[in-house]
Amino acid sequence: MPHDHDHDHDHDEGSALSPIALRVKALESLLTEKGYIDPEALDAIVETYETKIGPRNGAHVVARAWSDPAYKAWLLKDATAAIASLGYTGRQGEHMVAVENTPETHNLVVCTLCSCYPWTVLGLPPVWYKAPPYRSRAVIDPRGVLAEFGVTLPETTAISVWDSTAEIRYLVLPMRPQGTEGWSEEKLARIVTRDSMIGTGLPRAAA
Repeated sequence: MPHDHDHDHDHDEGSALSPIALRVKALESLLTEKGYIDPEALDAIVETYETKIGPRNGAHVVARAWSDPAYKAWLLKDATAAIASLGYTGRQGEHMVAVENTPETHNLVVCTLCSCYPWTVLGLPPVWYKAPPYRSRAVIDPRGVLAEFGVTLPETTAISVWDSTAEIRYLVLPMRPQGTEGWSEEKLARIVTRDSMIGTGLPRAAA
């Protein structure tokens, strides 16, 4: 199903870089040459925002939904408003849809034409999310892609693939792990992973 996408993103690896990306790389090279920045430190900062700081917002959304049935119902009905109520708003997250994993259905999010991604709740998109192999194979062979991420689902579990666009971005609400009854929202948030909110992973085990 075709969608109009916002192509204000870096081009994929292997293709020509956009003018903005070229300027960023030139500036990074200049600052590195003059000794103002350490490339390894810069990579560490980016990694932190990709995997730790950014996804914390989404983890709090998931933890609230796990803990509060009324909030969960609101999230599934109007994710944009429910997420905004926790203070997470802004560009790349204006129109959100939450999709719930169940024993019968597992949800997987992709952007087939570029790299539309809900920055407000997941931080920076990982490199693999923008890579052509993921963007194409997630639609053609979602079960195989999940297996490569270490997620093996029962054959009876259907897989729904959601294509993000400039108008709509998706957040997967993973299933709450067993053994977490009575946990605080803060403790629950710590077991929610970025990949579990994209659908390429699962929450950490309760242990």
